[in-house]
Amino acid sequence: MEFSIKSCVSFGWETFKKRPWFFIGATVVVAIVYAVIGALTSAIDALQGGSTEDPTLLGSLADFLLSTLISMGVTAFYLAAHDNPETVDLNALWHPKPFWNYLAASILLGLVIVAGFILLIIPGIIFALMFMFTTFIVVDREAGPIDAMKSSKGITRGYKWQLLGFGLVLMLINIVGAIALLVGLLVTVPVTSLAFTHAYRVLQARAGAAPALKADATL
Repeated sequence: MEFSIKSCVSFGWETFKKRPWFFIGATVVVAIVYAVIGALTSAIDALQGGSTEDPTLLGSLADFLLSTLISMGVTAFYLAAHDNPETVDLNALWHPKPFWNYLAASILLGLVIVAGFILLIIPGIIFALMFMFTTFIVVDREAGPIDAMKSSKGITRGYKWQLLGFGLVLMLINIVGAIALLVGLLVTVPVTSLAFTHAYRVLQARAGAAPALKADATL
């Protein structure tokens, strides 16, 4: 299966159409959970004498940890939705098992990308593309952060510029969704998330990467 922007976006749209109200509902649930987290962390900040503009360390830490947990669940949900769109349910959003690996991978990935942007921006873009599937691999294969980054580097090799164009297309689709009174995001977010997941699955297959717990690709 060849990777292309058109085929990935098409996959996202066709999969969304199989269960549109389910995917819209899942997007609403995630948005509500993020809103609850925001309210909770704002309350923590208020109790600590902080505010939304001046958050406290405890509030920021709680927001980061809870948001990481939700992000991990969303990743697991779209992996399940990609592989089994007819049977996936909202239970897939709860996937806390690789939390510490996911947290470590997110922090390490952020540091690498920031370091790259400090080095005249271009390296930051390259690192972002190289390691863009790191967190997916952590959830999908329960890999450690370093192994996940190595695997992401392996499956993106030779596709950096195509992935850059792909990322820009997904961004534009969501911008259009936001322009449509934000309601459009209820459609564009699941479509682009499914498209991104499909890109991961296609490149994973082309690289011969194992879909389950096996030895990771090497540098």
